[in-house]
Amino acid sequence: MKTPPLPTLLSFNGGYVDTLGFLSLSGLFTAHVTGNFVTLGASMAHGLDGAWSKLLALPVFCLVVFASRLVCLKLPSQNRSPIRPMLVVKLLLFVGVAAYALYHGPFRADEGVATLTVGMALVSAMAIQNGLHKAHLSKAPPSTLMTGTTTQIMLDLADILADPKADEVATAKARIKKMAAAVATFALGCGFGAVGYMYAPAVAFTLPAVIAVVALFASSAAAEILKPYQLLLC
Repeated sequence: MKTPPLPTLLSFNGGYVDTLGFLSLSGLFTAHVTGNFVTLGASMAHGLDGAWSKLLALPVFCLVVFASRLVCLKLPSQNRSPIRPMLVVKLLLFVGVAAYALYHGPFRADEGVATLTVGMALVSAMAIQNGLHKAHLSKAPPSTLMTGTTTQIMLDLADILADPKADEVATAKARIKKMAAAVATFALGCGFGAVGYMYAPAVAFTLPAVIAVVALFASSAAAEILKPYQLLLC
């Protein structure tokens, strides 16, 4: 069976992890970390739990992106692509979270060391994914933030409607197709994350690790990455 393209797997995991984290970890956004500014304000206004994780999410995210980029810049000098090593690190973070979730059981609404640790591990995993996607799959739509992608889809649709005979129409249609697939995959991941939280709140944390394993196989298909997504090495 053909492995799904790597950007598709990343988009699904982006939606899934962000939704599952928000529902399970006191409203923490693990991928869309700037959204935590809003939920932090809500936590302060309503006296809700989770303030520490929301405060730490952005600096942890930034630190991991910075550190992973430094590692990526060193690997090509050793004739190695940074994609698979970074995916392995992300997989290890997901495996650790899954093992702890299965052992600990569903996370309580109140914030403790367990919730904070799991939250920062997921933020770190998503930071690696964001940095890797931005640097090495830059021609593919973003895998964790769909606002800009949706905006571009609407702009392209308006351009096509205004002048359907323009030279740029073919390019716009191809871009819409690719971006719409990314949005749909992300939304599907969100839906699965919500269902997982509802029916198996602890076991649900194992699926990101499974998807990460599949992503390793997808990343080994060099032609699949290089041609459709124009992979840019460091």
